[in-house]
Amino acid sequence: MLYFQTFKIGLQNALVYRWNFFLRLVFGFFPLIGSYFLWTTVFANEQSVGGYELHEMISYFVAMLVLDALTASTDDDFRIAYDIRHGVLNQSLLKPMNYCLYQFSVYGATRLVYALTAILPLMVVVIFLANYVIIPNSFEAFVLTYLSILGSAFIQFLISLCIGLMAFWLLEISALSFSIFGLEYLLGGHIFPLDILPQDIYRIALMLPFSYEYYVPVAIWTGRLSGTEAWHCLATQWMWVLVLAAISQVIWATGIRKYTAVGG
Repeated sequence: MLYFQTFKIGLQNALVYRWNFFLRLVFGFFPLIGSYFLWTTVFANEQSVGGYELHEMISYFVAMLVLDALTASTDDDFRIAYDIRHGVLNQSLLKPMNYCLYQFSVYGATRLVYALTAILPLMVVVIFLANYVIIPNSFEAFVLTYLSILGSAFIQFLISLCIGLMAFWLLEISALSFSIFGLEYLLGGHIFPLDILPQDIYRIALMLPFSYEYYVPVAIWTGRLSGTEAWHCLATQWMWVLVLAAISQVIWATGIRKYTAVGG
């Protein structure tokens, strides 16, 4: 009940900035537009690239846009770092609540508002690119897609949580945050599907958590990963959820012992 109330408060706060969400979403369409023109140009002289045909490649980036609207962590790390640096954390320490669960409630509320704001623009994209939209075609595929999207949300939040908690030691987390963001963008499959890379590099990418933020859920969604391979990737994704959750708790427990409660 406590965290549900926190979720409702986070929902109300997020609604205040719904115009910012809308603008962020609109600008988020630009990479899809760029990808569309880029790959249509590439496929003008090629039948397939890395095992992808044109409709599969565009489907991949449409699913990527939808997944980003549902799960992307937006400034959670900076909000957590702000709480630590400016003593706002003191208020949470005095309450019978888990700070990490509190932040997850806020993250969930923010994502809900963003998703609701995104419905109409996403519908326009889906209608315009209807020939490129892929829907899971079996119950197993639907379950795999749902679980992988949920796992993606957990991983993105936990990575942001770990970065934000580094403010216990760092005065400024911007460099760390943007460095991790770059890795997420490249190794998460935002620029291109990871399976068009050489197999050795592809296998290394699948060992890291970043590929499970975007590439794996999208690949499961679009059918590039299915059956035993999809279940294996899903198990690895949720293993990373547990690992990152444990790491975040270690960082929290270590950092809170060093924390000096001033201000707030």
